[in-house]
Amino acid sequence: MNIVMLGLNHKTAPVEVREALAVSGSDMTAALTRLRALPISEGVLLSTCNRSEVYAVVDDPAGVDGALVDYFLGLALALHGRELTREQLLPYLYRRHGLEAVQHLFRVAAGLDSMIIGETQILGQVRNAHRDAVQAQTVGKVMHQLFHQAITVGKRAQTETRIGQSAVSVSYAAVELARKVFRSLEGRRCLAIGAGETAKLTLRHLLSAGVREPIVANRTLDRAESLVREIGGRAIPLDKVPEALSEVDVVISSTGAPGYVVTRQQVEEAVRARRGRPIFLFDIAVPRDIDPAVAQVAGAYLYDIDDLEAVISANLAERAQEARKVERIIAGELERFRQWAASLAVVPTIRMLREKIDAIREQELARTFNRLPDLTDHQREVIAAMTVTLINKILNDPTQQLKGMAGEGSASQAIETVHRLFDLQRHRAEPAVENGSAP
Repeated sequence: MNIVMLGLNHKTAPVEVREALAVSGSDMTAALTRLRALPISEGVLLSTCNRSEVYAVVDDPAGVDGALVDYFLGLALALHGRELTREQLLPYLYRRHGLEAVQHLFRVAAGLDSMIIGETQILGQVRNAHRDAVQAQTVGKVMHQLFHQAITVGKRAQTETRIGQSAVSVSYAAVELARKVFRSLEGRRCLAIGAGETAKLTLRHLLSAGVREPIVANRTLDRAESLVREIGGRAIPLDKVPEALSEVDVVISSTGAPGYVVTRQQVEEAVRARRGRPIFLFDIAVPRDIDPAVAQVAGAYLYDIDDLEAVISANLAERAQEARKVERIIAGELERFRQWAASLAVVPTIRMLREKIDAIREQELARTFNRLPDLTDHQREVIAAMTVTLINKILNDPTQQLKGMAGEGSASQAIETVHRLFDLQRHRAEPAVENGSAP
C-alpha cells in the first residue's frame, strides 16, 4: 500500500490547461464519484484556480498513473467540454510517490508551493478538499491521517512563523503602510480614485481594517456606483475629488488617466481645510495619478508605486527567511507521519496476537466459571475485567516496542519472532509508505 500524487499547478501548466481541470464546488461530488471508479483504495482531489492534484492510496504505484491521467482527461471533457489528449496533458503533469507526496502536500498546506509564498487561502482549500472527500466516502485511515497532519502543518506555519504576515501585493502593502502610519484605521475615512479591480481589492483590505464610509470617485460614475453597491460607501464623479480630499484621511489612486488626477494645489487646499490633520496619499497607478510635488506639502504624505514595491521586496525577503522555519516544521511533521505509517506494518501482528490471547482468556474464564458455579454475576464481571486489565498490561510494552521498532525500520525480524513464539498465522504486511519513487 502506497501514497501517490499526480497533478499540475501554476508552475507547470498555463491557465487554459488549469481551467480545463478546475473543479468548482458544485461539481466536486461528481468528480469524487469518478475517483471511486479508479484502482485506488482512498483518494482526495485538491482543485483550486492554481492547481489540480489527486492524492491516492494504491496497491500498485507503477500501474495507477495511466488511470489518473485518464481521470483528468475525463474531468476536462465532462465538466468543461474540453477534449484534451494524453499527449497534450502529460507535459504539464508531475508525480510524487511515498514520502515525497506527503512532503509535497505539507508544503502546499503551508503556502510554500503557492504563487505568493505564505498565502493563507490554500489551507482552507486543503481543509475543504478533505471534507469533500469524507462526505463522498473516498477516504480511509491513511488519507485521514495525511490531511489532518497537513492541516496541522498549515496552522503551525501561520502561528509559529511570520510566513503570511507581511504584505506582498501592492494593494495590501498600501493598507499595511497606512495602518502603521495611523496605528489603527478604525473609524478612518478613505477616498478611492478609480473603480477597477485594484481599487476594489484595496478597499476590501481597508474595510477589513476598520475604515468606514469609503468614497469612490471614477470618471464613469456608473462604475463607481456599481462598486459602492457591492462594498458600501458613496460614489462621486471625478471632478468632485478636490472637495472630497478634505473629508478623508487616506487616498488610494489607481486610474488609467494620462495626466495627474490630484494636483499640488488641490492637496494644499485640502490640508488647510483639515486644520492640521494629516492626509496620506498612495499613488499605485502607472502612469502616476498624483503630482509628485504633493510630497512637498506640509501635512501631506505621498507614497508612489516604487515606495510600495520597496516594502513588498523587503517583505518577500522576510517571507523567504520565514520559509526556512516552515521547512523545519514540515521536516518534523514528515518524520512523525513516517513513523505513524511504518507502525501500520505491525498492526496485523498486534491484532492477531491480541485475538489469540483473548481467545485463550475466554476459554480459561469459561473453565474457571464452570468450576466455581456459585459465583454471582457481579463476581464474574469483576474477574473478567481483571483478566482484561492483566492482558492489556502484559501486552502494552511489547506493543509499544513493536511500533517503535517499526518507526526505526527494524520491525521485520521482531514480527517474525512474535509469529514464531506465539505460533500466529503468517501475515506479510507491507510498509504503508515507501520513500521515493515506485520500483
